[in-house]
Amino acid sequence: MKLNQERRLPMPLWLQGAFEFAQVALISAILILLPLVAVWLTDGFADRSFDSLARLGGHAWLLIHGVPLDLQLAAGTTSRDMITGVISLTPLGLTLIPFLLAWRAGRRLARASYTDQLWQAGLGALIVYAAVGAGTGFITETVQVSTSLAQAALVPLIPAGAGLIIGARREAGSWARLIGVDAAEWIATTSQHSRWAGSYVWSAVRAGYMALMTGVALAALLLTVSIGLHWPDIVTVYEGLAPGIAGGAVLTVVELGLLTNFVFWTLSWASGAGFALGEGSIISPLGTEVGPLPAYPVFAALPTGDLAFGLAALLIPVVGGLLAGWWFLREGENHFDEWLEIKIHARWFTAAVSTLVLGIAIGVIAGLMAAATTWISRGSIAIGRFTDMGPDPWTTALWVGAEVAVGVVIGYALAPLFERDPKTAEELTTADR
Repeated sequence: MKLNQERRLPMPLWLQGAFEFAQVALISAILILLPLVAVWLTDGFADRSFDSLARLGGHAWLLIHGVPLDLQLAAGTTSRDMITGVISLTPLGLTLIPFLLAWRAGRRLARASYTDQLWQAGLGALIVYAAVGAGTGFITETVQVSTSLAQAALVPLIPAGAGLIIGARREAGSWARLIGVDAAEWIATTSQHSRWAGSYVWSAVRAGYMALMTGVALAALLLTVSIGLHWPDIVTVYEGLAPGIAGGAVLTVVELGLLTNFVFWTLSWASGAGFALGEGSIISPLGTEVGPLPAYPVFAALPTGDLAFGLAALLIPVVGGLLAGWWFLREGENHFDEWLEIKIHARWFTAAVSTLVLGIAIGVIAGLMAAATTWISRGSIAIGRFTDMGPDPWTTALWVGAEVAVGVVIGYALAPLFERDPKTAEELTTADR
């Protein structure tokens, strides 16, 4: 055994964070460039210069991080013929690339940090990523495509920062180990009424999230079935475009990247709110009004013709609410019902009021979450009337929230009847008396 082994200085946490996120930026850029390089090598671009390819890759890297791009193209000989607009439709499926890479980096940084020290690694990581974003926006700026340097620096921190925090929390196992704040200890210092109110609200939030995720899962299934039924039409559009092997691969990557967006759009469609494919258009089970669409393969899966069975899709958010109400009853955190029962000695009244309030609360939470998901999934492609693509967030929130609320009331009221364990059903029924 050697007694005089060489001692190595540990890497400072801020430097390790910077190094980790430099890797995130580099790997995500390479993954985005690969399909573009394939098209470039097969003479798929009119501009064969390497600078043009690098700028296009930089624009794509910014776009998958949610950075809007200002477009200005000459469509004629005068200034009136200029095509101007903002490209803000983010392919959320491709946004998972930097998110998952940052999630991995967050786990590595959490393992390297002691309690209360993760902020050092996170600060170094985010500063480097902001610098990369600003540098990419500056280097890739052209007369045709440009972006705000502030947005290029700050917007990419949202998916990357979310991945960092979630990954670090996953590795640490608790916020106490991660940042030194013990939520359970803090809650223990509050009053009993505050703890009951907090438990009620937190359970309602989780129930609203469950309702929304159930709706999203069912919407993804509905979208899958629609694509399967219209697959011959999708193949026909591919054949009509004749993009070649490399071009077809890039088109498929873009479609896969937008599938997450389309799942959220499908949920909005199923709720009855619908979504737009261009200004003045609406696609919903209650009625469809849409103009000519570009030859984009997945658009062949849009619902057409008689939509009598489309009204059944309105049950998707209701099913999500039903399961949320059932889960809330099993959670046993309806402290508002308990408080109301103490104040008013009329069980038929307190049970009805508390269930109605619960349905409204979970419906509002699910509606706000639905508004957030539709907001990040919609956008503009800055071409013609296609500046309005996707659902309206507040209309979706209203429809989803109302339907989830109905489902919660039904689910909470009927849940004891569906319990497999008779003893559990009896206990739940007794608790409501």
